[in-house]
Amino acid sequence: MYYYSNYRSPLGNIILASNDHSIIGLYIGNHKYLDSLLEEDIIENKDINVIKEGVKWLDDYFDGNKPSISRLSLAPRGGEFRQEVWSLLLEIPYGQLTTYGDIAKEVARRMGKEKMSAQAVGGAIGHNPISIIIPCHRVVGKSGSLTGYGGGIETKVKLLEHEGVDMTGLFIPKKGTAL
Repeated sequence: MYYYSNYRSPLGNIILASNDHSIIGLYIGNHKYLDSLLEEDIIENKDINVIKEGVKWLDDYFDGNKPSISRLSLAPRGGEFRQEVWSLLLEIPYGQLTTYGDIAKEVARRMGKEKMSAQAVGGAIGHNPISIIIPCHRVVGKSGSLTGYGGGIETKVKLLEHEGVDMTGLFIPKKGTAL
């Protein structure tokens, strides 16, 4: 069985989803992959312990703290490649950024491959089902482009500003698939 609860954040409504033991989804507003979650057999229940823990984590985060991800049980659903990419996202510290290319190099190294496509990494990052907690918003293009965010580029900017990221040199692209 799957559960969800709505959470009111400074960014608007967030849907926090879980199974009995782990968080499986966090979707901001009208996230572009929310429909895939809603196709599941899912019921609203804010009293599940894992949901309560997720809400406490979000409260801490939006209060300006840096809550540890280790206090949550996470179970994002995806294949081996996506899991590897998402595990790397968990290593990006608060207030810091990395690039799709840097993640691609590290994924290639960890998977024993000579190289990895930054576009493939971007696809895995774009399908991160537990945004904010698995911090895909901390990944930018190598030129400083704020490409891609399932919750919208404006939300990505707000999250980075909330974390105190130096926005100098970062920009929203005028066109592209990530908008």
